[in-house]
Amino acid sequence: MPAAGRVRVSAPQPRARVRDWHRLDRPDMVASWDALARWASEPNPFYESWYLLASLHALDPRGKVRLFTLEVDGQLAGLLPLRRATSYYGHPLPHWRGWAHANCFLGAPLVARGFERLFWHELLAWADRHAGLAPFLHLACVPARGPLHDALVDELAATGRAAATVRLEERAMLSGNLDAESYLEASLSTKKRKELRRQHRRLAEEGELTSEHRQDSDGLGEWIADFLALEKSGWKGRQGSALGCDPATAALFEQALHGAARQGRLDRLALRLDGRPIAMLASFVALPGAFSFKTAYDESLSRFSPGVLMQLEALTRRDPREVRWIDSCAAQDHPMIDHLWRERRPVASLSLGIGGPLHRAAFAAIARRETGRPPTGLSA
Repeated sequence: MPAAGRVRVSAPQPRARVRDWHRLDRPDMVASWDALARWASEPNPFYESWYLLASLHALDPRGKVRLFTLEVDGQLAGLLPLRRATSYYGHPLPHWRGWAHANCFLGAPLVARGFERLFWHELLAWADRHAGLAPFLHLACVPARGPLHDALVDELAATGRAAATVRLEERAMLSGNLDAESYLEASLSTKKRKELRRQHRRLAEEGELTSEHRQDSDGLGEWIADFLALEKSGWKGRQGSALGCDPATAALFEQALHGAARQGRLDRLALRLDGRPIAMLASFVALPGAFSFKTAYDESLSRFSPGVLMQLEALTRRDPREVRWIDSCAAQDHPMIDHLWRERRPVASLSLGIGGPLHRAAFAAIARRETGRPPTGLSA
């Protein structure tokens, strides 16, 4: 028995399991999921309920994706979508991977603050038990710094588990507490700022130039239709990669924006010329930051750089005391945003060895072949 006057505090009881995603598409589970997102150590709107469920309904109707969840004392403390895959970047190679798609721009799991190390421990232990033919777990587009990364580095070092960074990119990011004018002075030359002011004046001579900024759901259906049409009118439409070219991605976009609006997380901006949209931007607010989700502009007006002018408008509307950073969600070396935003966010694709000794040996050989060096682990 405990000594008189002492209270025995039991250790948190974790429960890790993998479930059909349909089982979490219920009001009670969504409420727990949303609570996890509010307490997450690092925000990731693409794995929140309103975006991930929209993605799964649109892109995984057969239910091949599973949701790994960590519960601690009955409360949801971590979540990551997983899928068993047979192709690895075009090579026939079985593996487990964090599930994402072309319009999911971050693969970081949702993990409650303080449970980062426990989450990685339980996820990798589960993967060991369910490796099957898979010698590794692949996680694409995860932050290469921050509490989740640091906890993973610590877990790998403590257990001696092999891991490899197979890809590392730095994408444009906006951060800091400078106002818009000061930020642009630091980012752009005097000549470039003068040219942008000239383009704005010239564009305004073409008709009535207005900007529209909304953070609610008023007129959202029409806004979505305008965006899909504007994006489809450009090069993405000609290549067949515009959201509106596929009913599934169009539905995803519509459901995700309505879901974000219901959560008070949607920020949308449009430049209009005589009432018609010429540049549009949809962003997801995930305090203390935000994510630039999708942008489109009228290519017939390219000589006026409407997409750049819209980004300048967005910069003036940002309150750095509230939104401390914005992830561009753009590819590395993006020809437009890289010149405007000076900061960079490193994102990595990682492979982690799982299973028994034969699996680990196979992974070591695969990783050495892919990266040219042994999978000794990750750097802090």
